[in-house]
Amino acid sequence: MSTEPAQQTAGGGTAARRRLREAEIISATRRLFDERGVRDAQIEDIARAVGINRAIIYRHFTGKEELFSLTLVQYLDELRVALEEAAETTDEPRAQLVALVEAFVTYGLAHPAFVDCAQSIMRRPGGDLLEEVSEGAMYRLGQAIGGCLSVLTRTIEAGDTSGDFHVEDPQVLANMLYASGLGTLQLGRVAMLVSEEAPGVPRISRVSAEQVRDHMVATALALTAGAPTAP
Repeated sequence: MSTEPAQQTAGGGTAARRRLREAEIISATRRLFDERGVRDAQIEDIARAVGINRAIIYRHFTGKEELFSLTLVQYLDELRVALEEAAETTDEPRAQLVALVEAFVTYGLAHPAFVDCAQSIMRRPGGDLLEEVSEGAMYRLGQAIGGCLSVLTRTIEAGDTSGDFHVEDPQVLANMLYASGLGTLQLGRVAMLVSEEAPGVPRISRVSAEQVRDHMVATALALTAGAPTAP
């Protein structure tokens, strides 16, 4: 009797268990991010939360950067859903862009660990990140980021087609709005503005979530307005 089907079943079971363990580790990392923040989430704590030895984590992930990248994928998947739902509220490009920016701000302020995680990944030079993260993990991260950006890009392209926007490269603008938006969200988290009350005398004041949202909306509308091209 051939043992090939049994071997295939056993192999499939091993792969399924591996995927389940990876999902458990990522979920535990996400919980620690939300509870403590990215900086205070240590590999030892993640392993303890799953009930495994830290060495097992390194059997499933190339290192901390890969684990954090795949945890970011969870946030990005949720953000994409929020953006898609916001886009469905209207077909008018300007109103849709406003809805997308507001959804981004709402999600980012509600999930500060998302902002930290996204910024920590973006701070790494691309070459360094590729050396530390497997090709499969980079593909999943790229898919997740691309899924969010595609919602924004479609809105910008629709506005460009209708004449509401004047954008030379919608994909570049979508990436710039995402990157700059993360920085502005960080300001919203700190909730402090620094100015000069008098020469050499700093002044600290508060910035509200509404101010952050309004600034990001105004910036997006200004950048998409551009300058119309001559016929």
